[in-house]
Amino acid sequence: MNTPTQVRLHDCVRLVKGKPPAQQRYYGADSAWYLTPEYLRGAAACERAKPSANAVHIRDGDTVLLWDGSNAGEVLLGRSGVLASTMTRVSSDSRFTPSYFFFALKQWESYLKSQTSGSGIPHVDKEVLGKLEITEFAESEQSKIAEVLSTVDRAIAQTKELIAKQQRIKIGLMRDLLTLGIDEAGQLRSEATHAFEDSPLGRIPMEWDLARLGDVADVNRGKFTHRPRDDARFYGGSHPFIQTGDVAANVGRTVDDFSQTLSIMGTRVSNEFPKGTIAITIAANIADTAILGRPMYFPDSVAGAIAKAPNSIRFIEMTVRRHKPALEQLAPKSAQSNINLETLRPLVIALPKPAEQERIATAYEAADERQISNEQSLRKLRHLKTALMQDLLTGKVRVTPLLQQAKEAIA
Repeated sequence: MNTPTQVRLHDCVRLVKGKPPAQQRYYGADSAWYLTPEYLRGAAACERAKPSANAVHIRDGDTVLLWDGSNAGEVLLGRSGVLASTMTRVSSDSRFTPSYFFFALKQWESYLKSQTSGSGIPHVDKEVLGKLEITEFAESEQSKIAEVLSTVDRAIAQTKELIAKQQRIKIGLMRDLLTLGIDEAGQLRSEATHAFEDSPLGRIPMEWDLARLGDVADVNRGKFTHRPRDDARFYGGSHPFIQTGDVAANVGRTVDDFSQTLSIMGTRVSNEFPKGTIAITIAANIADTAILGRPMYFPDSVAGAIAKAPNSIRFIEMTVRRHKPALEQLAPKSAQSNINLETLRPLVIALPKPAEQERIATAYEAADERQISNEQSLRKLRHLKTALMQDLLTGKVRVTPLLQQAKEAIA
């Protein structure tokens, strides 16, 4: 097997920067898809535009480099259209197949992002880019490497689509659970088969009551009274100190991770909440909720709701989350939105009997577990792709023996 060689990019690529269109939202016969970073990431729709005279036309599978902006250095897979002015088409010479070249450059993405230049808007450093090296394999091996990595990419895309679908289903399920509930036969109610009544919250099952959040949970605010807040003596111990961002990153889930810890001195100026507490953000982010998986201390930007037995922790968490839009409306319009205990404790909620609360919680958590399982699969696929790129694109592991081993394992 031939030993692969290293090729510097300045010896094998041509860069062509995109141009602004002559007219956006143009649908004439000579219009083209106007490619933006958001579209190439799959995060936005694409619009038609009238290409400028010197427009840069992209084909499916071309390699595109985000040249300017906060994400400069990001490597994207091109699609048919004309390129926006913040991006550059990177074309290799005949030594590299287009599909292999995309992955070969993609492995340098993190490095390119860390080496941007410019005092205003950051941009890719052309000199840094030119010095990067990629591995030249025989064309047949390049094709096989690209095939392996493309297969993993497809699995990642399919898993992301499945997670998005499950999220939509879960949102609909949560709406039904909190408005219709689950009867004793384990079925969602409907007004065609069950009795409902009007309430200040809308139509609710006859079996339900109205209650205030403060009636079903002990609601208290976190604190950190020492000033200045950044006094290092109060941090760095073994006591988890949760922040609004930790809650926002785990909405509707159990939160075990934390971004800060308190020292013994720090615990004396803060409030600790037990495992099972519903953490509710009350400043900046309003009414993001998560359930503590361990005891934690809260700052004054997070409140804790401790469910009173026999009420379901999960049901109360879901109910508070459902009221997020209303709570956001109650927050004073200021530079940083916030609410207080006088807003949370009187919050009126629809309350089933404890047994039904548990049925609702169980149904929701079953749906969430399916989504969590696929999120774990997505993380594994991303780790697999990273490992394969490190091994295959450097020649550390040769793809031909790898494919042969896979065939033998399948046989």
